[in-house]
Amino acid sequence: MTNLASNLVATAQAHPDQVAIKLDDAELTWQQLHGMAARAAGAMRAAGLEPGDRVALILPNIPAFPVLFYGALLAGGTVVPMNPLLKAQEIEYFFTDSGAKFAFAWGDFLGEAQGGAEGTSTKVIASGPVGPSEEDLPAGEPLAAPVERDDEDTAVILYTSGTTGRPKGAELTHRNLHLNAQRSAHDIIGITSDDVVMGCLPLFHVFGLTCGLNAATLTGATLTLVPRFEPGKALEVIERDQVTIFEGVPTMYGAMLHHPAVDATDISSLRTCVSGGSSLPEQTLTEFEAKFKVRLLEGYGLSETSPVASFNMLDKPSKPGTIGRAIPGCEMKLVDDNGDEVGPGEGVGEIAIRGDNIMKGYWNKPEETAAAIRDGWFYSGDIASVDDEGYYTIVDRKKDMIIRGGMNIYPREVEEVLYTHPDVLECAVVGVPHPELGEDVGAAVSLREGASGDVDEIRAYVKDRIAAYKYPRLVWVLDEIPKGPTGKILKREVQAPSA
Repeated sequence: MTNLASNLVATAQAHPDQVAIKLDDAELTWQQLHGMAARAAGAMRAAGLEPGDRVALILPNIPAFPVLFYGALLAGGTVVPMNPLLKAQEIEYFFTDSGAKFAFAWGDFLGEAQGGAEGTSTKVIASGPVGPSEEDLPAGEPLAAPVERDDEDTAVILYTSGTTGRPKGAELTHRNLHLNAQRSAHDIIGITSDDVVMGCLPLFHVFGLTCGLNAATLTGATLTLVPRFEPGKALEVIERDQVTIFEGVPTMYGAMLHHPAVDATDISSLRTCVSGGSSLPEQTLTEFEAKFKVRLLEGYGLSETSPVASFNMLDKPSKPGTIGRAIPGCEMKLVDDNGDEVGPGEGVGEIAIRGDNIMKGYWNKPEETAAAIRDGWFYSGDIASVDDEGYYTIVDRKKDMIIRGGMNIYPREVEEVLYTHPDVLECAVVGVPHPELGEDVGAAVSLREGASGDVDEIRAYVKDRIAAYKYPRLVWVLDEIPKGPTGKILKREVQAPSA
């Protein structure tokens, strides 16, 4: 295997007439998907794409995503999946940092993409439901066979933020993604060509990309897409398409479980469900399994680990509240602040991961790569304990990341915007509990002398400048942000006001 797109070629040959991608009434067979991707690859090459060039995708869950994803890979390109909700100034950084040659954007997001491309060398191309028109990307000779790539060549750059600095691009290789899709499909979920996989998870996110699109492509299963999750719609699609595998984040399971239509919906086709992105409440897991009569498997991973690192797997009993055991091809251990390994029952430590799922590194960031990967182990920043059967339980996060409905939000990025507001002197962005989303974004601010302190205006200011899921829903004013003796802001001292 030298190119991840080889899986598409093989499946199109093995299951040519089987439905590959479904979006309501629209369907593409594996043969049609391969043909469209081959034409897209030829057009990209005719437009000047060379092997290794970056291609950004700013697309929702529509058939154009797999067409252009595999099209770029067939041509030897490196794909940069991007959240369509990003604003122009965020997009500009992604374009500049990745050096993307082309960016394909769905119409609703075209304006922001074009705004982000100003001053960069990235060419933005409008995409329809299954790809660009010939007016926007002239046809070339179709590339049905993939351009040969090395296992260690970068297939995808996924941007992930840290608690300091700007977003970093995790370089995932063809081998990383192929093997992680294989482990997910065969060892964890048990996907076959007879399955229908629900594509609620965004394909620009590593969970949806690997466990949804790449795993379905590897096995020949059908992927039925939902561009935007809504519990009633999800239940409708499960019944309509006889979905057998559902992949989601915890908030999706809670929303479906408590939806008024759940008792009137035929969900008997469901066999296995998997959850990741954030911790799954034990009550949600047990209630969902009882109601839907399925196994709901919880796991753990990061963009840097392709993403799956551990899971409660089908071959052994699940342990609710845990993230399961290390998957095949992957090792995990816990390390304390002194670098010593923490064994079962010995307390907590930082999760370190080693295996064929570990990224190549952060794109053009050797120092950050060296800090994250030491002696072959990737240090996750997550704190956990482990039992004597190898099941891990996350107890805290070393990083300040907020997980809002399964979406990762990094406080520093929000704070950077807040600090550009003329009234804000200091700020601290923290997670605040939310009954449905798990966490929401809160911001404590202290104001410059003479400032009006209109928190609604501050909230609106941030909302206009970053993706909608990131802005702080709750903003409150403090006379002074809590600090330690060195002047460092102490986020653990920042508490949201009670309602």
